[in-house]
Amino acid sequence: MPAGDAADGLGSFSPSEVSRIERAIRNAETMSGLTFSVYVGASEEDSRAYAARLHAALSDPDRSVLVMCDPGFRALEIISGAQAKRTLNDMECGLAAASMQSSFVAGDIVGGLVRGIQQLGEAARAPRTLHLTP
Repeated sequence: MPAGDAADGLGSFSPSEVSRIERAIRNAETMSGLTFSVYVGASEEDSRAYAARLHAALSDPDRSVLVMCDPGFRALEIISGAQAKRTLNDMECGLAAASMQSSFVAGDIVGGLVRGIQQLGEAARAPRTLHLTP
């Protein structure tokens, strides 16, 4: 699965839906400086362990955030690497997950992913510097 791209498992989405997800990924990466990846598809019974293995296989897992969604098992996992966790904490991931799940319940998987990825990117954004010392 390529880092910074909509990952395997998006074949069930239309090209415009995949484009929306990829655009959200690019925007989140630009805002945060992190790498975002998405996997939508079948996982295993232990979805957290499965998502952790997917995350570990990314090209730069320390700076990466993986969003794994298994609609069949109704599982959603957000895995962030060591460096990503410095700017993206568990509470922010939980808020993004809650936002995504509310959209999923309404049947809008793509919209939920897009909103959740945007929310993660904004939460991980480096704070603006108000004063620079020469």
